[in-house]
Amino acid sequence: MRIVCIEPRNPHTHVFSAFKLPRLAMPLLGTILRHRGHEVTVFLEEWGPVSESALREADLVLISTITPTAPRAYAWSRRIREEFRKPVVMGGPHVTFLPDEALDYADFVVRGEGEETLVELVEAFQDGGGFEGIAGLSFRKNGEKIHNPPRKALASLDDLPIPDFSLVPGVSPERLRIYPTATSRGCPYGCVFCSVIAMFGRKYRFRSAELVLEELSRIEPGQHVFIYDDNFAANLERTKALLEGMVRRGFRGEWSSQVRIDIYRDRELLELMRRSRCFVVYIGLESVNPETLKAFRKGITYQEILEGVETLHRYGIRVHGMFVIGADTDTEETIWATLDFARRVRLDSAQFLILTPIPGSKLFENYRKEGRIFDYRWELYDGHHVVFEPRNLSPLRLQELSAELHARFYSLREALRFLLRGDKYGAYLRFMGRRFVKRWEEENREFFQELRARTAERAAA
Repeated sequence: MRIVCIEPRNPHTHVFSAFKLPRLAMPLLGTILRHRGHEVTVFLEEWGPVSESALREADLVLISTITPTAPRAYAWSRRIREEFRKPVVMGGPHVTFLPDEALDYADFVVRGEGEETLVELVEAFQDGGGFEGIAGLSFRKNGEKIHNPPRKALASLDDLPIPDFSLVPGVSPERLRIYPTATSRGCPYGCVFCSVIAMFGRKYRFRSAELVLEELSRIEPGQHVFIYDDNFAANLERTKALLEGMVRRGFRGEWSSQVRIDIYRDRELLELMRRSRCFVVYIGLESVNPETLKAFRKGITYQEILEGVETLHRYGIRVHGMFVIGADTDTEETIWATLDFARRVRLDSAQFLILTPIPGSKLFENYRKEGRIFDYRWELYDGHHVVFEPRNLSPLRLQELSAELHARFYSLREALRFLLRGDKYGAYLRFMGRRFVKRWEEENREFFQELRARTAERAAA
């Protein structure tokens, strides 16, 4: 079969829009299908346009989506079905949790991990039907929406191939400025605003160190590897074995990933991270307000955050801090304290994201039941837009605070301060971040006007 895979682009600018980083779903699924003899082309819209000639020739089209890209994914699906008359399969976190919505646009929805479900679906297509026995699949039959039982999580990630980025027109793995990979799935923690457990489960599964090292052996000198894992160091012994292998084999690039701040206690791990050329870690610090950390069920304390950032810096590891503002325990004072902390500990970069009730999270269910969500335009569910009623602030004020925190952190003054200190990388990030903050503000003038009008209406009521 001729199969086209599409990853829709994000509709909005964010602080790090300059770093093109494709999600792995489409290249991975495309590689699996190609190994089974199918002709596959993958289009990552962040990298280039989707070929209409490829759509005309396709037998089947796959579209993957997260919540903020869902409207564009639905638009693509509608057009492909109506104009090109091709069947569409949708997958990804958003449609996993809202399959009824997705079936208004697509012919099939693959829920959860899609590797096995998709293979069985394509085989059923070739055989002329019979979709009822495919676990994890949703579809329509005689106008009725059918949701087959869920599929169990993959038992072994080692059975998955290395994604082949040559399936993407104009892209080759060795020319990727940032090479993406994943070494694990799942997370043993349970933050209320996160949907990882609902998507991949609480059990932490990982690829063997040897397979990961084989993939990393292809990295060119100077190439950066971003490890997509939600928590790269959830299993410390496994992570150490992988890093030891990277050191032993002379890993030639640099790498970054997401970790929890409490890794700072393991100095053996930090030394291996330094020796294996860890460039930066992305850490969900979430808040410096102890009450907010408890509400998020983060399982860390303010003191751990402080000691953790200082320790990582002593090992020469940069820290990108991700904060979430707008919890019921937050006030304007605690939110400003977040910026003060980020500056004081000299975070290399930061995001001050707005609490967002993403479908699949406990937060989404709670806020929906309480009637606190006032905007269901999914393109706004990117951590940069207020879509719910905060407890201690108006939606408008929370939106303004997020913009102000980003503007002050990525200010010209901060950029010059880092430059004078000799930190060219920190200065570069602030110059670049300042440019993207300004672009975001220009793009969202209308959204601010909507929030102002909503505030005025509520005040007059």
